[in-house]
Amino acid sequence: MKKQVQQGFTLIELMIVVAIIGILAAVAIPSYQDYTKRAHVSEGMGLAGAAKLAVAEHYSSNNSFPTTNASAGLKAAASITGNAVTSVTVGASGKITILYDTKVDSAGDKVIVLTPTDSGGSIKWACNSASGTSVSSPLRPASCRD
Repeated sequence: MKKQVQQGFTLIELMIVVAIIGILAAVAIPSYQDYTKRAHVSEGMGLAGAAKLAVAEHYSSNNSFPTTNASAGLKAAASITGNAVTSVTVGASGKITILYDTKVDSAGDKVIVLTPTDSGGSIKWACNSASGTSVSSPLRPASCRD
């Protein structure tokens, strides 16, 4: 009689593989979610780029900041949208408010406010955060973190 050799994995080997996959998933999934949220925030900053240019052009032509999207020569705020961006609004003193939906924060309605200042002929932009409504600091671009 020949002894037959069994092939395959033992139960303990399979359990170890499942445990390793579980640990990797526990680490990777939250990191990926943060990555996608940061990408959505970056999308808003990209959409605000056109508004920043329009505000700077208005300032150089009129020596004052625009107070609305129309005075900056932009489309209506609600029509400047993206995958996670609800609107991009030019307000008082040329402030640009980027409004995000629930893809950035489950509560929704989180904002980044870009405030222009005249710096000897050039426009400098500062990110301001309104408490409670601002996009959380780790998700904001490095130039906008507290």
